Amino acid sequence: MAAAVSIQNVHKVYDNIPVVNNLSLNIQAGEIFGLLGPNGAGKSTTIRMLTTLTSPSEGHLVVAGYDVQRQATEVRREIGVVLQQTSVDGDLSVWENMELHGRMHHIPKLQRQRRITQWLDFVELSDRRLDKVKTLSGGMKRRLQIARALLHEPRILFLDEPTVGLDPQTRRRLWEIIQSLNQQGMTILLTTHYMEEVEYLCNRVGILDQGQLIEIGTLTELRYKHGEGLVMTQQGDRWTYKFFPTLQEANQYLEQQPDKTGMMTRPTNLEDIFVELTGRNLD
Repeated sequence: MAAAVSIQNVHKVYDNIPVVNNLSLNIQAGEIFGLLGPNGAGKSTTIRMLTTLTSPSEGHLVVAGYDVQRQATEVRREIGVVLQQTSVDGDLSVWENMELHGRMHHIPKLQRQRRITQWLDFVELSDRRLDKVKTLSGGMKRRLQIARALLHEPRILFLDEPTVGLDPQTRRRLWEIIQSLNQQGMTILLTTHYMEEVEYLCNRVGILDQGQLIEIGTLTELRYKHGEGLVMTQQGDRWTYKFFPTLQEANQYLEQQPDKTGMMTRPTNLEDIFVELTGRNLD
């Protein structure tokens, strides 16, 4: 089966500075793929290239079976995009924002109105359809962006930091919406700064650092590769981390220490692995 998204040897250079450096990966149809990395790692640039908003300096991008550079119009018909910046028109109503998007995609009137009703109901905004967008909360605006991105029934959804700045309850509701879309068969590429978001949603994760893909796999695969057990030792106001293949081995190591003050063991999580690989926390 052909990949839903294929990135092969892609480079992107701005002012002689490589932002994406020889990136290659495939995203399979029907998976939620998480793209992680510190600020400046190249995540948003990768999304912009895949969604036809900027061209690669080198390399080959295929989305939904179409070459991104040669068949940009066909790619746009197959993708929905939710960028981290709020991009809905605050002076238009919820319905008018959806109507404008539907007309831009040349969706016939009756079909357009049916879909607007369907997707506003899906993101729980039907009761706000006549309200101006500027009166909505941040979470409502993000849900409207998702509904708008789904109006032309894309096969692949790109979400760039979809829950940034939202409160935990709103973030959880968006997770449920994203999961529901995936259960309906939609392929989703997600960038985020929230590790728990990746652990909750994603089938696989790729970690970018300085424009390069430094790790890829499921969380289970990454924990197996880098260690499933961790010994933490407090040194002043900082913690040091020592990885072990299993939690049992981490516990055995701790038991052998003559002074266990400031030491503890626990299972590793994605953030531990991320910091170990990049030397940085997500911020």
